[in-house]
Parts: sequence; C-alpha cells; structure tokens
Amino acid sequence: ILILTFVFYTTYHLSRKPISIIKSQLSVVVYINPSTHFFFFNSDQNNYQNLFGVLDNCFLVAYAIGMFFSGMFGERLPLRYYLSSGMILSGLFTVLFGLGFYWQIHSLWYYCLVQALNGLVQTTGWPAVVACVGNWFGKGKRGFIMGIWNSHTSVGNILGSLIAGVYVSSAWGLSFIVPGIIIASAGVICFLFLVEKPEDVNCTLPQHHKRSDRTVTVAFSCCQDRSKYHNVTIAKCAVFMLQGVVEFSLCLLFAKLVSYTFLYWLPLYIANVAHFDPKKAGDLSTLFDVGGIVGGILAGLISDYSGGRATTCCAMLIIAAPMLFLYNKIGQNGLPTTIGMLLWCGALVNGPYALITTAVSADLGTHECLRGNSRALSTVTAIIDGTGSIGAAVGPLLAGLISPTGWNNVFYMLISADVLACLLLSRLVYKEVRGWCGYTTRQRG
Repeated sequence: ILILTFVFYTTYHLSRKPISIIKSQLSVVVYINPSTHFFFFNSDQNNYQNLFGVLDNCFLVAYAIGMFFSGMFGERLPLRYYLSSGMILSGLFTVLFGLGFYWQIHSLWYYCLVQALNGLVQTTGWPAVVACVGNWFGKGKRGFIMGIWNSHTSVGNILGSLIAGVYVSSAWGLSFIVPGIIIASAGVICFLFLVEKPEDVNCTLPQHHKRSDRTVTVAFSCCQDRSKYHNVTIAKCAVFMLQGVVEFSLCLLFAKLVSYTFLYWLPLYIANVAHFDPKKAGDLSTLFDVGGIVGGILAGLISDYSGGRATTCCAMLIIAAPMLFLYNKIGQNGLPTTIGMLLWCGALVNGPYALITTAVSADLGTHECLRGNSRALSTVTAIIDGTGSIGAAVGPLLAGLISPTGWNNVFYMLISADVLACLLLSRLVYKEVRGWCGYTTRQRG
C-alpha cells in the first residue's frame, strides 16, 4: 500500500510540473510569433509574467476550493473508485492542455478552463492516499516513515521536470501529453490493485490499532448526555484538536505559498538570472526537490526523536528565511554555489511542508476525539491541505505580479511568508518546550 500510494501521488505531481518548465520557453516564443506557438498574449513584454500567474492560479484556486469538499467525498465514496477516477480525469485534462499545441488553439480561456478542471479533479489525490495509508499504518515511527513516503511530491516534481524538459524546446505539447498518459495509466492500476482496508483481504490490525466506528458515535453522543464529565472531557479534546488544526493549517498556508512559488517559478528564475536555456534551467530546478526529499525525511526523524512537531517545523522555517536571502544574492555565482544553495533551500522549505501534510495531519486525524472514525482522517487532512492550498494559489500569483518589478521583491515576499509561518506556531512551540522542561498541565477530575 505504501508503494502503490507513493506511485499514485508521484504521478499527481508529475502532471503538475510541466507548466513551470515551459514558461522559460514560452516567454521567448510568444514574442516571436504568438499566433503560431501558443495562445494569445498581450504584446507588452512585461505582461507575460502576469498572464502566466493567472494561468497558474486557475489551477491552484480551483484546487484550494475543491480540497475543502474533497475530504467529505473521500469519507463517503470508496477510495479505490474515488482515487482512480481522479487520476484518469486528471490525465485527460493534462493531455487536453498539451493538445492545444497541435490543435493550434490560441485562446487563453481554453487553457484556463482546462487548468481549472484539472485543479478540481486533482483534489482527489491527497485526502485519499493519506486516508488509505491511515487504514493500514500504525503510529510507530510515523514521522520518519511518512517523511520517506512523502518524498513522492519531490520525486514527481523531478520526473515531471525531466520529462517536460525533453520536449520543451521542440514540441511543448508533449510536455503535457506524456505526463497525462502516465497519470491516467496509474489510475487504471489503482482501480485494479488498490486495497482500501486490511479487512478487504481478511487481514486484521493489532488489537491496539483496531478502530470501531461505533466508538466515536458513542463518544459524541455523550455530548447530549447530562453527564458533566463526558461533556467536559470531549469538549477539551475537541478544543485541543481544533487549535492544532487551525494553527498548523495557517502555518501550512504560508509554508506552501513558498514551496509552490518555487514549484511554478524556479525554472524561469534560473533561466532569467543565470541565463541558462530552458532545458538546463528545468534540470537544475530539480535540485530543489532533491533537497526537499532529504528535508522531509530529516523533519520526520527529528520530530519523532524529539516529540516536537511544531518545534521542528519552526526551527527549519527560521533557518530557511536567511537561506532564501542568500540564495537570491549569491545563488547564481557559479554552478557549485547554485547546486548547494538549491539543495539547502529545498530541504528547509519543503521539510516543514512535508511534516505538516503527513505526520501532523495523521496525528490530528487520529486524535482521541476522533478515535474510531477511520474516515475522519480524510476530512482533517483535507482541511489542513485545503488551507495550505490557499497559500499555494496566492504565492505563484503574487510572484507573477511582483516579478516584473524585480526578483528581489519576490524573495522578500517569500521570506516574509516564512517568518509568518514560524510565528503562527509560537504557541504550540511554547507548549512543547514547557513539556520538555517538565511542566505539565494539571488535570482536574
């Protein structure tokens, strides 16, 4: 199940990446002959970055809105059908985007519509794979193992960059068609082989991992009981979990803003600042995701060892802010410097993002308040990632609006977002530090 879900979500990110790779090519092509190569662009040379930002946002806004509903659908529909249909439809819309090259479609609205529809169907992925893993996987070493598993996002970005880079200078339509075929094929594999729950193949989890849907029903029905003890206990649990969900969700909003700005704009930044050709810029951008793999694993390992999820995220965010400043100032001073800075920035930016979307979401989704409701993990995951996706939509849009004024301003925006993400975790960090110092909250009977 870990391998299958890893492959499935890899294909989701693989199909998202090509749009960032072709930007550096299209920013040149649209001025040579816009009526032949791509959809209509304003002839103003400073306007193309704004239009690329709008195109990104069509996907990301649809994704952010859809994510808040996706968890509810994931709770009520069979995960195998839900996930496989999402991948097949995503493959269809990705292919349709690429076919615009061969059909010579020059309307920006066509590409915006396809991007928006693709954003909606891609919301099927994350809540479904996390819920599926949650059905099979216990709590032991959750941060470390899910940190490794979460590398599917970076692996997908790397593969998407490499595939798109092959065709970017010759026939950019194939940069979308090939990934679209891959994710649709993975959807067929999902339909044929995914097993949602151990019970479906006559397996049983250890007794302490078993969940009973009746348990949560009884627990929440106690809220209607006149028993003061049950009311207070459940209320405390609900408030504790809600506070964690809100704070980590808002932190993820700013962390994902930074990560997705790099996802969509890094190849163009490298091409513009370091003056590399589109393929080389795309290949170099994969180093950011290589660093992200290492950062996600380290974040999970450190948080497992220390027991401080919030503190681990906060520490990485604090270091990430000055590292982003250094990358913008000296990151293009020679190839070795570029490689080193991209690896460091990728690890520090994607580490907290990976930890929150995996281990933290799983911790909150299996909180005592929800004990027994195995499908609630899908909703909690969707709430956290949906809030984060608002940042994912805002970041690339702001980059498109700000970049014409200079890349320095884009990096100041990213550094500010990192600082805000860190501040939003301050209360949780304070509680974790007090716990390490031996302070405990007094429990009253």
